[in-house]
Amino acid sequence: MSLPHTLNSLDSGTEAHVSKDDPAQVWRQQWARLRAYHRPASATAQADRVKDLEARLAAAEQELARGKEKIQRMQQSFSWQSTGWLRAMRRALLDRSRRRVPVDLALDMPESWEAAPAKGRIVGWCALAGGVPLAAVRARIDGRVFSATKDRIFRPDVAQSNGWAVADAPYGFEIAYELEPEREYAVILEVCLPTGRWQAQEARPLRTSRRPVQRDYATWVDRYDRLTPEKASALRAKLGVLAPDQKPRISILMPVYNAPERWLVRAIESVREQVYENWELCIADDASPAAHVREVLARYAQQDARIKVVHRETNGHISRASNSALELASGEWVALLDHDDELSPDALACVVLNHARRPDVAAWYSDEDKIDEEGQRFDPYFKPDYLPDLLTGQNCLSHLSVFRTDLIRAVGGFRVGYEGSQDWDLALRVVEQLRPEQVGHIPKVLYHWRAIRGSTALANTEKDYTVGAAERALQDHFQRRGVAVSLQPVPGHHWRAIYPMPARAPMVSIIIPSYNAAGYLRQCLGSIRDLTDYPEYEIIVVNNRSDDPDALALLHWIQQDPAIRVLDYPAPFNYSAINNFAVRHARGELVCLLNNDIEVITPGWLREMVSHATRPEIGAVGAMLYYPDDTIQHAGVFLGLGGVAAHAFLHAPRGSDGQKNRARLIQNYSAVTAACLLIRRALFEEVGGFNERELAVAFNDVDFCLRIRRAGYRNLWTPFAELYHHESISRGLDDTPEKKHRFDAEVDYMKRTWGELLAADPAYNTNLSLEIEGMQLAWPPRTQVW
Repeated sequence: MSLPHTLNSLDSGTEAHVSKDDPAQVWRQQWARLRAYHRPASATAQADRVKDLEARLAAAEQELARGKEKIQRMQQSFSWQSTGWLRAMRRALLDRSRRRVPVDLALDMPESWEAAPAKGRIVGWCALAGGVPLAAVRARIDGRVFSATKDRIFRPDVAQSNGWAVADAPYGFEIAYELEPEREYAVILEVCLPTGRWQAQEARPLRTSRRPVQRDYATWVDRYDRLTPEKASALRAKLGVLAPDQKPRISILMPVYNAPERWLVRAIESVREQVYENWELCIADDASPAAHVREVLARYAQQDARIKVVHRETNGHISRASNSALELASGEWVALLDHDDELSPDALACVVLNHARRPDVAAWYSDEDKIDEEGQRFDPYFKPDYLPDLLTGQNCLSHLSVFRTDLIRAVGGFRVGYEGSQDWDLALRVVEQLRPEQVGHIPKVLYHWRAIRGSTALANTEKDYTVGAAERALQDHFQRRGVAVSLQPVPGHHWRAIYPMPARAPMVSIIIPSYNAAGYLRQCLGSIRDLTDYPEYEIIVVNNRSDDPDALALLHWIQQDPAIRVLDYPAPFNYSAINNFAVRHARGELVCLLNNDIEVITPGWLREMVSHATRPEIGAVGAMLYYPDDTIQHAGVFLGLGGVAAHAFLHAPRGSDGQKNRARLIQNYSAVTAACLLIRRALFEEVGGFNERELAVAFNDVDFCLRIRRAGYRNLWTPFAELYHHESISRGLDDTPEKKHRFDAEVDYMKRTWGELLAADPAYNTNLSLEIEGMQLAWPPRTQVW
């Protein structure tokens, strides 16, 4: 049935109803009927893409012929014949005739499976769904069984990132192997289920190399993050040229309770190993019953006059103990250290040198990682610069945190009753007193969490009361700010702040530029009208030279819906100009820029975005966009990736946590995509709208967001407004010489205008690569912090 025929059929039912009291409800029902009618015929929507693909089919046929020839050669090769059993195993993994037990398995090493060492390790973690540890893991490599050399390794980071209640559980494993170099192998990871049955869980090809790719974190640390004697001398030389008033005393607060002797000694020694020497270590023993604690503290206090110790008479828990340590502090700055963790030897020096460059900063924080009982570092958190909205979802400051002492005392120190989240509570109260630019980030790992059984890093995930303490700290924070949010837990012991809607819902003008693609436009409009629960909106469809009969019929029919207007824009395609034109005709206080290949999938998407866009400090608001295969298309924009910008967490599965749960948390970005962007119309006009001249097609949304940022507003992304994006369906790719020339000019403009930000996006750590999507390590780091 053709589209005009379909619309006429629906019209026959519409005529009888538009005169009723609630025409809006009638039209919502009509759109629901239209969506239901076309939903089974998804091929109709796909037909809109055929015209864009036809030009590429000839090249694809040629490539296919070459591929067939390659396959024939491969099938005749020894490796193909020798790995037939691997293909059979892959089929077995998908065999539904045998009941499979759901298992989560992730592999951390080897870094490269295409160029792995011949003698190496397979490292990762696994668990039954929900966080129940498994008995054992093994690898079957070309039929040989390699048992775990280390299994039941405690990985508190895994429990924390997945939000599992059973944190004190051995999820990790390590399997050593020794193979021949320059060979291809088939690896099958098998897990031992509680019944004792082994289940094939994952199959991967492995190629060994005489020159393996060593791109793991341990190699990166050895190469770039070890303080060699030469680096230490250079660091001392830089400290030596500072003026006396640029060398403040730093008081390190360390509450202690029954710390294992080995780790207590390492914590203290990590302070004594500091290159910067103007420090004092303020230790409060919280009435530890273990005899070795008093002995160790007494010995160190006698050896080093910079170490101060107070013994509390009764156990008061960590907040009281931290306040006892704070009472000992005489320095201008206070740093926080747990009793079993370690500072990097250049930690305090980095703080002092960075503060000399930015003397207005009143709170510093650094990147962090974890350290095991053998001193091996892993699981780094290369943090963004200070993002205020991220701090209300997770304690992204955490360690190492260094605050002005007078500021700590002014806010009342550590609050009793917030144990387990006392540092987060303190950070929230401190930043309330500061401007965002007074919170400084040092993009270097200066702090190592001790991640072994019984450690602080583990204990923080295994105590339920920490969750309640975090919720109270956040509630207090918003109450002090006078904002009546409600809080919702997010997996990983993090939080979502649900902001209130204005008393009167402001009108939103949803602007949809469109050219042909009737199937996608119908899907977009139908999903908005059928699902959106926001009460006040209009839809402006901007028709840019559509000539397809189905599209023209749809554009004619939709104008009968009182919520939809169609504006004609007869000039050549210019995305910036089209949106500026539509905003001038918008009636709403807010404008929502939306691509015609967007599909609404959650009713509250617009309500969520409005709740943030109406906050006076917020500029552009972006949404979570998925490809139709439920992988992430947009979760914010990272500047600099690939030259100008790229989407965060691109192609990660829906529900992924991303980097340290960031893909699940509301946060600030320098830019968000205009495929779905909401902003106050007055602010759109204040910054001059989109750049029609230099950025007609690409990067106009990035440039727009950066001008909003320059005007003093924070752009924001929320994962709680979810939509599908079929991406560039109607306009196609930049695949002609003219389009490529235009694109190159737009890239050049962005680099000339925003080059400094593109090189160092505040939302993207400079220890991460601009060449590789997916937040991989930069080899070497892109900046030095001293």
